[in-house]
Amino acid sequence: MPRTTDRFSRLRALEPARPSAAPPDRPRLCAPDEEDALAQLLGAGVAGNHFGEHLAIRNWYSTPEYAEPSAITLELLSRTRDAFLPPKTRAMLEDPSRWLFLDTETTGLAGGTGTYAFLIGVGWWDAGGFEVEQFFMRDFTEEYSLLQELAVRITERPVLLTFNGKSFDWPLLENRFAMTRSIVAPKLAAHLDLLHPARALWKLRLGSVRLMELERRVLDRERLGWQRKDDVDCTRIPQHYFDYLRGGPVAPLAGVVRHNQMDLRGLAALFGKINRMLSDSADRLGEYDSLDLFGLSRFFERRGDSARADIACAQALALGLPGDVRGRAQKELARMAKRRGEHERAAGIWEEMVRDSRDEVHACEQLAIYYERRAKDSERALEYARLGLARLRRQRTASSGHAHDPSLASRLARQEKHLIERSARLERKAPPRSSRAPRRGAPGAAEPKANSALW
Repeated sequence: MPRTTDRFSRLRALEPARPSAAPPDRPRLCAPDEEDALAQLLGAGVAGNHFGEHLAIRNWYSTPEYAEPSAITLELLSRTRDAFLPPKTRAMLEDPSRWLFLDTETTGLAGGTGTYAFLIGVGWWDAGGFEVEQFFMRDFTEEYSLLQELAVRITERPVLLTFNGKSFDWPLLENRFAMTRSIVAPKLAAHLDLLHPARALWKLRLGSVRLMELERRVLDRERLGWQRKDDVDCTRIPQHYFDYLRGGPVAPLAGVVRHNQMDLRGLAALFGKINRMLSDSADRLGEYDSLDLFGLSRFFERRGDSARADIACAQALALGLPGDVRGRAQKELARMAKRRGEHERAAGIWEEMVRDSRDEVHACEQLAIYYERRAKDSERALEYARLGLARLRRQRTASSGHAHDPSLASRLARQEKHLIERSARLERKAPPRSSRAPRRGAPGAAEPKANSALW
């Protein structure tokens, strides 16, 4: 078995060359002391800088493979209310060599000044695979050394990719940097939090979007060549660390380090999956689950890409959606068609909703608007207004026996008021009843949920 120092030398050779200008404070790596059982167990080296020492573990994995980010993915994941990105930020975002995946293991999940990140894992794509580096704090006195090394890494790779890192990991680390009063928190060029797209894409189908659940049901970790059969319970991680500080066993910490490694690899694989879904062409969408496609459609719509949202939503409906989701998808598709001025297409979707959806009141109201304003058919508009009013009143009667919901009652009252006013106006515009030609194919049936929308 090669010595620890030899292994670090070989791994360091895989690392891309760094700029020679203004070299950062590099750690001094040396073999652990014979008495350092934890370092021996983890295969770690002792890293040092002018703040002190900490343990460093370095590994390279052949999976997940490098995923070339598409321009569409970068645009959608980085899009904010302010669509403008400075040229320097955009250049870093488009250069994966400046990306750093990050995950922490902490002494608690509540955050605050008493919570420490005792293990910080970072990773990046290198040599066709994935490089993982971890910094371990053997004692609270090593925090400065560990944070200094993290600052160096982020300065080199200032585009951060995390899973819930915007809400937890990075605010915690910023707080720890501030507590040192000696190490300035490095400035990020961009921060892509993959929790939010993952929640949009898979929550409908999976319910839980924990990273381990995504690995099992979305990423196919068996194909990627890793298992979590003996994974440590994440709720026990803080206790394992505190037990170690009190002189307890070091063996559980090896499981914590492996857990952190797997989270980083899962994070990189998750980016690859999201990247493929966001950039796949329309003819490839049929390969995905219909619920995932509806989630993809909603993600596109929220990020302002209505054309792709329309395609994904239509494909989800074509593949078949559960009844409780189908009405929502039809409603979204009709709304997108209406917004683009495709009024006849929207009317066709609403008529289908009246026949087989549970949002029939909304569909009737929209059809009344369409026939009055667009088709100039007041009689047909009146038929749909009356049908919507009848269905709404039946719905209110059916729901009156349940627990009172003030917001639902208020919404139904508003809808009823709009339909009564519309029906009254249409009755005034309609020809006398005796002069009307008999009509066939009166409107049909279906679901509730929505306020009236005017053209």
